[in-house]
Amino acid sequence: MLTSRLDGVPIYARRDDVIPAPLYNLWRRARMRFGAPIHIRMACLKEMELYLEHTAWVVVDRNRAEVPVIAWTDFAPAPERGIHEPVPCKLNYYHYMASGIRARVLECMKDGLERRLNRGA
Repeated sequence: MLTSRLDGVPIYARRDDVIPAPLYNLWRRARMRFGAPIHIRMACLKEMELYLEHTAWVVVDRNRAEVPVIAWTDFAPAPERGIHEPVPCKLNYYHYMASGIRARVLECMKDGLERRLNRGA
């Protein structure tokens, strides 16, 4: 399990974050269809790969022994969450430049999941 790689890795910064409802719902659809983990090679960030697990979304640097760069953890959907409501979580930065890739990672994730769901594989 990739989330075990997060254990013992020093966190540069930890922030509260919110996952937009459409992206969270897209991930849930993909997870129900394909299981977990889901691996996405991000064309927009050549050296980075994204692993989507049940409890965390982890971006690793492929060129540096898959060291974590950024991770979304501690998803906290409300028990009676509507599908239009965003989901709070924690965002861990493992590199001082990680905040600069946050938005691009989420966009690549959206594109990768949509592509995979549309082709069915």
